[in-house]
Amino acid sequence: MFLRSSFYFYQLNQIKGSGLYGGKVRGDVGMSKTKWRQELVGWGFIALPVIMISIFIFYPMVQAFILSLQSGMGINLEFVGFANYRRLFQDAMFIAAVRNTLTYLVIQVPIMILLALVFSVLLNRKDLKGRGFFRTAIFLPAITSLVAYATVFGSIFGPQGLINALLVNGGFAPMGWLTEPLLARATIIMAITWRWTGYNMIFYLASLQNIDESIYEAARIDGATGIQQFFRITIPMLKPIILFTSIMSTIGTLQLFDEVVNITVGGPGNATLTITQYIYNHAFVFAPNFGYSATISFAIVVMVIILSAIQFKVGGDR
Repeated sequence: MFLRSSFYFYQLNQIKGSGLYGGKVRGDVGMSKTKWRQELVGWGFIALPVIMISIFIFYPMVQAFILSLQSGMGINLEFVGFANYRRLFQDAMFIAAVRNTLTYLVIQVPIMILLALVFSVLLNRKDLKGRGFFRTAIFLPAITSLVAYATVFGSIFGPQGLINALLVNGGFAPMGWLTEPLLARATIIMAITWRWTGYNMIFYLASLQNIDESIYEAARIDGATGIQQFFRITIPMLKPIILFTSIMSTIGTLQLFDEVVNITVGGPGNATLTITQYIYNHAFVFAPNFGYSATISFAIVVMVIILSAIQFKVGGDR
């Protein structure tokens, strides 16, 4: 019995000496320190972006809202509360700008999305020769300068521009592309579509390459035509990307500025005036009123939120 007890006592001392007793506690402390260090490193990586976003995005947003409650410019600002927001509903020119912008949105965005889908499907064909050239050619307008291409469009569709020259040579009368309201809006829509179709096409093209080819093979075996495959397979599979591009295109159209300023200057008779151009006019063209300009900018924010919510609802929860 004594020898057995001595043996147990010896084993106990060996275990204690080896550090197994309390090892779990020391391990937990070490793990907690490691986890804390990892979290500290993670916070260190995101701290700078959070600070920069707060300084250059959230702080200006708050300041812009405060400015929208004031009227005037510079140091001569006067607090007017929500008078600027009430003024929006009585401003005929603002209502006209909203109507023009929504016209561009309703007509141009669906056309652009459909064209981008068709181009992406055609350029995804493996048997198409020169795919790289056509992809580059369609995407190239998206990387051109906004001011440069808008100026070129204004020159082409001008009274003495290329389009009217071709019409005259073909025996037709020249058209007032920039002087008639309906044609001026059509010119703006054509310009926007030309520039941004290729940009959206790239998103669809990348998504199409992730769709399993066996799905189309099974559809062809079942006798599905190309049009049926497009509407029954391609569009449903690209639904999340279509929703994304629709929202981004909506935001971009609501902020439309360069094309209108450089092609039609908002004319004729404010027929092509957009919301962002109206903001610019109140800040730098008319008698400067930075407070009212900020108010109009928040009207765009509200419109973006409402239209995006509608598109998310139509697109489904997924």
